[in-house]
Amino acid sequence: MSLPYALVLHGLGGSGPEHWQNWLAGELAHRGGQVDLPQFTLPDAPQLDVWLAELREHLAAAPREGERVVVAHSLACLLWLHHAAGGFDPALRVDRVLLVAPPSPHCTVEPLITGFLDVPLDPTAPRRAAASTRLVVGEGDRYCSVEQGKELAEALRVDVDVVVGGGHLNTESGYGSWNAVLKWVRSDRTPLTPR
Repeated sequence: MSLPYALVLHGLGGSGPEHWQNWLAGELAHRGGQVDLPQFTLPDAPQLDVWLAELREHLAAAPREGERVVVAHSLACLLWLHHAAGGFDPALRVDRVLLVAPPSPHCTVEPLITGFLDVPLDPTAPRRAAASTRLVVGEGDRYCSVEQGKELAEALRVDVDVVVGGGHLNTESGYGSWNAVLKWVRSDRTPLTPR
């Protein structure tokens, strides 16, 4: 079975070398997959309009043949939701999207993401942007409680997985390698489980 094209989107501050997103990109590339792991402009001082334009450039450059998946972490989840709710170009539609550890749209603990928080929660938007969307939240995430994550999934009418003890599902939470997300990219294996 051929691997899908994967666009892997980082959150605030980027994904460091030990982050599961870098591990995932390396695993997919090692298996012959096409992977795009862009570095957004000013990852420590994100601007929604700049990141949206860059996201759409990468989507436009993605291969047209074969399955296309997007794996977003943290702030990139909100970025994806803004993209999906915007003036939509059908050529940018993908097959599957995984939104991992999104900040709650009501998050108050990180002032640098304020410009991304006013997310339109129209359940038709994710369906315009992708054939399927799945959300993953970690228990104990300071940016989004399990309850807030479930509310977000319900508002968007997408499936949600809760990773017990997952925190923000980042390096600090012990997520360097994460076989469940690799399986999801390769074969849409769900639900997502801890590392």
